[in-house]
This record gives sequence, structure tokens and C-alpha cells, in this order.
Amino acid sequence: MAILDSKVPKGPIKDKWTTYKDKINLVNPANKRHIDVIVVGTGLAGGSAAATLAELGYNVKAFAYQDSPRRAHSIAAQGGINAAKNYMGDGDSNYRLFYDTVKGGDYRSREANVYRLAEVSANIIDQCVAQGVPFARDYGGLLDNRSFGGVLVSRTFYAKGQTGQQLLLGAYSAMNRQIARGKIEMFNRHEMLDVVKIDGKARGIIARNLVTGEIERHSAHAVVIATGGYGNVYFLSTNAMGSNATAAWKIHKKGAFFANPCFTQIHPTCIPRTGDYQSKLTLMSESLRNDGRIWVPKKLEDAKKLQKGEIKPTQIAEEDRDYYLERRYPAFGNLVPRDVASRAAKERCDAGYGVNATGEAVYLDFASAIERYGKEQAKIHNISNPSKQKIYDLGKAIVEAKYGNLFQMYEKIVDENPYKTPMMIYPATHYTMGGVWVDYNLMTTVDGLYCIGEANFSDHGANRLGASALMQGLADGYFVLPYTIGDYLSHEIRTGKIPTDTPEFDEAEKEVKDRINFFINNEGKHSVDYYHKKLGKIMWDKVGMARNEKGLKEAIAEIKALREEFWKDVKVPGGANELNPELEKAGRVADFLELGELFAMDALNRNESCGGHFREESVEQDGEQKGEAKRNDAEYAYVAAWEYKGEPSDAVLHKEQLEFKDIELKQRSYK
Repeated sequence: MAILDSKVPKGPIKDKWTTYKDKINLVNPANKRHIDVIVVGTGLAGGSAAATLAELGYNVKAFAYQDSPRRAHSIAAQGGINAAKNYMGDGDSNYRLFYDTVKGGDYRSREANVYRLAEVSANIIDQCVAQGVPFARDYGGLLDNRSFGGVLVSRTFYAKGQTGQQLLLGAYSAMNRQIARGKIEMFNRHEMLDVVKIDGKARGIIARNLVTGEIERHSAHAVVIATGGYGNVYFLSTNAMGSNATAAWKIHKKGAFFANPCFTQIHPTCIPRTGDYQSKLTLMSESLRNDGRIWVPKKLEDAKKLQKGEIKPTQIAEEDRDYYLERRYPAFGNLVPRDVASRAAKERCDAGYGVNATGEAVYLDFASAIERYGKEQAKIHNISNPSKQKIYDLGKAIVEAKYGNLFQMYEKIVDENPYKTPMMIYPATHYTMGGVWVDYNLMTTVDGLYCIGEANFSDHGANRLGASALMQGLADGYFVLPYTIGDYLSHEIRTGKIPTDTPEFDEAEKEVKDRINFFINNEGKHSVDYYHKKLGKIMWDKVGMARNEKGLKEAIAEIKALREEFWKDVKVPGGANELNPELEKAGRVADFLELGELFAMDALNRNESCGGHFREESVEQDGEQKGEAKRNDAEYAYVAAWEYKGEPSDAVLHKEQLEFKDIELKQRSYK
């Protein structure tokens, strides 16, 4: 049995990263030009890594399935990026960001990785400002901050509701500089379909040119996976429809352990689904919870009228509204962490208080924020006795300046003006905290194979705090991997070019071609989407926001049966040697069908509630925390790292015991 070695440096937590950097092996500039690195995925993690590695002098091959790195799903991130700069003077620090992240993740993350993340967070902002990222600024021209869920300080830097897009453009510009210099060779519209191992080390990949269908071999001294999360295992999610888990799952099948797959985040502020024929869901930034108040009617009869469209929310009197997050969690109110807010919304809707036709929606209301800002502006402008309309106009202008593009997006989708009618929101699958297991160096259990950003498991435990995804992606890409990969590559300076005409490349290419030929030639009855939707329904119903033993066992059996049916009856039109989106989807859904079963197995194995993983058998029965998640630190304070052994049901569990030396393990309370 393999033993997990996290390779966390010795010494005090505040000194670990500095001491580590002082003592690792380096590659001198003259040798870097002889070393090749493959980076798969060019979102924030992959783009920043590719740009930085090329800047250092390595030869980088970067792969993106989109037509440009600018199209990576990182572009969709809205609300902001965390950094412990304490610009607001409200008591923030590296330690507080570290503490909030570990607590927010319900004490299921590795302390050393999280402290390093907090430590380098401030550098990210400086790097991005230097790249020209247009962060919001206050009236004096200084960078502005806002608050996000699960914290008591304002540490989130933002660019309106387009933070991901602006940060990605910064990374993309850094990449373009290296592409022009010839240090990055860019492969757009290419999908990695397998990793190649030689003598136990990752030495290259097999990729498909998505335009021509050509299968290509690419070699390197190290391979970096930065392909994001696996939220689309649910079919309906806030992820782009092309987001997939194929690269991560392929490396899992070649020896990289997969950690904590059941740790998946349900985001509380998404536009509710409207029927059975949607292909994805749309995120509304968590930053809206700074000023929006979440409520449902107090009276069941009012909820029924709203569901039938007989009344409007503005007709419900203030005293007949239940601001349930403010009622239950007075210390944090509407800014509780995502998992807490999501479960609370589900509980109210399950009790019959949902406010749209499906009964699966709550209100996010900006009326009081508009009034508050309007009165404040009237005083600033010395307007005495302002009319209600004047207060509304002044307040609306402030809200529009802060969130205007988000409101515009909501109105285009829902066809309602959110300034006048409260937004409707409901939880949706968003982010995956689980992923490929990595050590402190961000290396997987395969030598020379690294995994960064959302694709790995390392920083968020059982629940990610808002605005921390962009922080982790850029920390890994700009400031962590470029150091840690050098330590490994220092032993590769005499290796020379890796040839691709070897039996290992032959075998990997044959496996890829055989699978493609199967899909093209299989005379099935149903489309790929038919199976993906069925998988998504099983996952949402039985492995969704709330899980129990009976449902998880049913899910495992149902997913296995669905997978068997898929391989018999899937139909993929078109050919292999052409642009064929259905063929692309077939391979991705085949991987989801395996990952989904392991996901449910992991959820069944973890018989506790923590973060985004909520087991109905494990809740507090009494006291102030009654009804809240009940963690079991005695038995489950570990990372569950699964080793591939064939069928998902044959996977072997390895445990990395988590140690908490700098933060006290205690009940997570936001009351």
C-alpha cells in the first residue's frame, strides 16, 4: 500500500514557506532552456503558471480546448479575489485569512498549504496591478475592498462583477508576451486524452486536435494539469458546458490519487432553473449578499400565491417577511459561508416557502440597500427632505455603480428589473473542493506530474469561501509551482529531449484511438446528453445538498447500471477525423460516469457532516447549534485519497491524517 507523504516542511508554520524556498534545489538559467514543461489548461492557474515558467526560461507547451486562453471558464468569476493586505484597517492579517479559510473549510484542509496561500495572497494583487488589472478604487484612488461570506473583514479586491475576466486578461497578456518570444508554444482547440508515463515519471501527453481530429504526441520533462473542477458531473451547474474532468480523471487512472471527491460546493446565489430543458445555470456573484437581504414569506399562504403568480413580492409587508439568515445567524447574517446559506435556502423551500413556480427560489432584495444609500447620498449632497423618488434615484445609482453589470445580466435572463423587484436565487452546483491529491510541492502521486488550481484538492477543505478560487489559482500559478517544480526539474538537466517514438507513447495513443473508434462505430440508440442528464439527476437527487446512506447506496448502483447502459447504447454521430463536439462530449461523460460513482462512494464512506458534505444522519440534535452539521473529528479528520484499481468500486482508500497545530479544532459557528 502506498504511503501518502505530504512533504510539509518542518518548523513553525509562519516560517515553512520561506525556509523551504531557501533550501530547495534550483535550475540555472542556462539549463532551463533545455527543459520542457507541458501545461494543460490555460485558465487562471494554468495561464499564470505557463507565463511564469516561460518567463523563468523553461520551454512551455500550453494546451486549451477553447479557441483561445481568453475563453477559459475563469472568465466567469464575478465577485473578487481575496488578499490579506488590510487596506481597510479592519484587523485583517495573514493569520486571519489562514484561520478564516481553515474554519470556512470546516477543518478539512492541510494547514501548511493554507498558510502559504494566505502568505502569498498579497503578492498576487501587486502582480495584477502591475499587469494593469483595473481593480475598483475608492474616492481617494486607493484599491477598494468588499466583504464576502464567512469572514468579518473586507479583504476582497474586485473589478465590478468581472473580476475573473480582468484577471484572466492579465494572465493572458503575460502569456502572449512569452508566445511572441517563442517560450510558449500554444495549442488551442486541443484536448488532452491521456498522460504518458515512462519509468514511473510523467513524460508527456496524448492530445486530440479538436478541429482536424488528429491524434498528437507531446513530450516534456514534467506535466502540469490545470483543468478546473468536475462540477459538470451534475449536468446542471454554473460551469461552462465544456468544463470537464477528463484530464484529471485520466491521470487518476494512471496512478494519481483522487482526493475528497464528495467535497463539492453548492453556491447559494444562482438564478433558479425554470424547467427540464436547461443546459446550464447562471451564477449571481456572492458579492450581492453584501447589500442584498435574503428572505421568504413568513406565511405559507403568501408563498403559495407567489408560486401561482397571484401576487408580487413587493406586495408582501415587511413584517410578513422572514429574513431567515439574519434570524438564524445574527453574527454573520446574509454573509454566512456558502454551504450554510445553501442548506438554509433548501430547508425553507423544502418546507414550502419557495417563491417561484417550481417552489425552488428565495428572494435577494436590494430595496433596503437602495434606501440606505439614497439617504446617505442625500446627506452628502446636502439635500434636505428628499422625496422617496429622489432617495430611490440616489440609492439606485450607488447600487448600479457597484453591481450594475450583474443586475443587467439578471434582467436579460429573467426579464425582470431587479432594482424594483427582488432577485430570485436558488443554490446550484458551482465549485469542487475535492480533486487530485497533491503534496506541498503540488506534485501528485506520480513523479513529474503536477496539479494546480481547482483541479487539485489542497486548500479549501470541505467548503470554499467566496473569492478564494481566484486567489488559489493565481497563487499556485504565479508564486508556488514555479518554485516547487524547479526542485524536481533540477534532476532533469542531463536527461535531454524526451522522444515520442517509444512503446509507452505507442500504447497510450492506441488506447486513445481505440476508445474514439468505439464511440464512432457503436450503433447505439441514445445521445450523450441523454446519459449526462440521467447522471446529473441521480447526482442532484441523491448526492446533492443533503445525503444519506440509503440514497448514496442507491446512487452507486444506479450510476453503475447507467454506465453499463452508456457503453452499450450511446450513439455518437459524425466522424473521428473532423470537428465533432458529440465525440468530445462522449469521452467526457464516460469519465463523469466513473467519477460520479467514486464521488458517491466517498460520500458514503465519510459518515459525518462537514462543509459542503452534509449527511442527514450527522446533525446536532440540541443546543444552540441544533440542526447544523455535526463533524466527527475523532474518525474523519483526514484527507480521503483514492487509488484507481479498475472499477470505481475497487478503488483503494488511503488516508492523510490532518494535523491542527496552529488552529484549534472546534465547532464551526456563525451564530
